[in-house]
Amino acid sequence: MKHLIDPTDLTRKETDEIIALALDIIANREKYRDCLKYHKLATLFYEPSTRTRLSFTAAMMELGGNVLGFSDAKNSSVSKGETVADTVRVVDKFADIIATRHSLEGAPYVASRFSRVPIINAGDGSHAHPTQTLTDLLTITRELGGIDGITIGFCGDLKFGRTVHSLIKALGGYKDIKVILIAPDELRLPDYIKHDVCDRQGINYREVKTIEEVIGELDVLYMTRVQKERFLDEEEFARVKDSFVLDPAKLEGAKKKMAILHPLPRVNEITQEVDQDPRAAYFRQVENGKFVRMALIYSLIKWKDDPTHAMPEHEEYFTDVTLHCHNSKCISTHEDVKPLFHHTDEGLVRCVYCDAIVSK
Repeated sequence: MKHLIDPTDLTRKETDEIIALALDIIANREKYRDCLKYHKLATLFYEPSTRTRLSFTAAMMELGGNVLGFSDAKNSSVSKGETVADTVRVVDKFADIIATRHSLEGAPYVASRFSRVPIINAGDGSHAHPTQTLTDLLTITRELGGIDGITIGFCGDLKFGRTVHSLIKALGGYKDIKVILIAPDELRLPDYIKHDVCDRQGINYREVKTIEEVIGELDVLYMTRVQKERFLDEEEFARVKDSFVLDPAKLEGAKKKMAILHPLPRVNEITQEVDQDPRAAYFRQVENGKFVRMALIYSLIKWKDDPTHAMPEHEEYFTDVTLHCHNSKCISTHEDVKPLFHHTDEGLVRCVYCDAIVSK
């Protein structure tokens, strides 16, 4: 059975199949109108979400299926102390597929270990957001005609931005990708993404300080919010924040066919004047999210009993009672789950649930 917990759970072939199916759905809406009639999607959203939850709901409804679940953990047995594992073992009796969002990193992975139906990670903390990644890939494909060979600039919060981390992982499966990282020192891309993803997969990347110095090179500009709460020094935040706000002046040297993406919601990192620019693709990106989730739901249900679509073989996982994950946002520090670790090529030990470096 195939789950989608991390972008790397899909092969390049499977990703291409989902993107192609999404394009076919866009072109032939009626063809898919009732293809999942009598099927049910459970949306287990432990933290607030607007776009993602509504996107999943709309996707399942347009496929002819039904939706059940909760949008607030306070309205579920979670408020009584029920674990993720127990919740999913109950819900999989009522649904054919489950989409879950959780503030704890690794929660969807735990769900996948106990579920009898496919699990979709709709976002876990600052760890991963693979359906946003599929949305981004579909958007780039529709805006530029393809993904191989693009130069993409990621701007803003690259340290905690799960959408950025997930998309970079997925881009490792494409050819001749160039990544430019535009962020203040406090919010640079974590070293483990640079080394374990970019270096290992041969992604050409470099780090710069401002949008203006690279805008003319970019095929895609992926904006994220620079969050004030990430800075210990308010004066430091005030110093850097305007460098990471996109306005028409910063676009003067950009390519005519460049696409501007943003996972949304935005606050002030893209001015409203940019909305009128034909390169602004972020609201088209929202609708693409519905289409790609339609394709994903349909595919995972179709692949459920197909042994050719199994979960990938990862590094050997192990347990060690002397090791503990100290990430306060990891599910292993909140629920009674079996601690799992793996060794990296550099000889480090990482938590399987959240990817944090672990030490005794």
